[in-house]
Amino acid sequence: MSIEIDVLNGQESWQTAEELFEQVWPPHVLEKLPWGHVVFADADLRVLVQVEGEGVVCHVGIFRREVTWNGRKAHAGGIGGVATRENCQRRGYASIALNAAIQTLKDEGATDFAMLFCEPDLAPFYVKRGWKLFDGEIYAEQPQGGARARVRFDAIAPYVYDIRRAPRQGVIDLCGLPW
Repeated sequence: MSIEIDVLNGQESWQTAEELFEQVWPPHVLEKLPWGHVVFADADLRVLVQVEGEGVVCHVGIFRREVTWNGRKAHAGGIGGVATRENCQRRGYASIALNAAIQTLKDEGATDFAMLFCEPDLAPFYVKRGWKLFDGEIYAEQPQGGARARVRFDAIAPYVYDIRRAPRQGVIDLCGLPW
């Protein structure tokens, strides 16, 4: 069995990732999730794990964003859209893809910290891999009345991964759509 790991341009690779998203979060599942109504940003890069004979089995989106943490500018590396086909879970694919995403952010050399949002049942997976709960407020943009409005984002819990800085508390403004 051959495994291929690619880090690709986000827009150009969406078509390859889209089928996986539809399998993991079909509309009837998405509408019941606490974040199912949220409008998310498009990934700048995508880590795709492909298995010979099975196609794309795992996805991790990478988002580059200048944010503010307690009023000061910082460069965040967003991690989002972590998805593994149900019949391929518990094989290490998400860990592989997540490691590739973090390594990509580190190699670029411009990221202060990484940040993701996850549901409570998935938190142990991330904590085991070095992610820390951010105990503070998160603000993001969401469409409202034909424009974007700054809103408190608390649909899912924020976690950070230290690269050059270690935010644990305070206020982070994502300065755009969440990821």
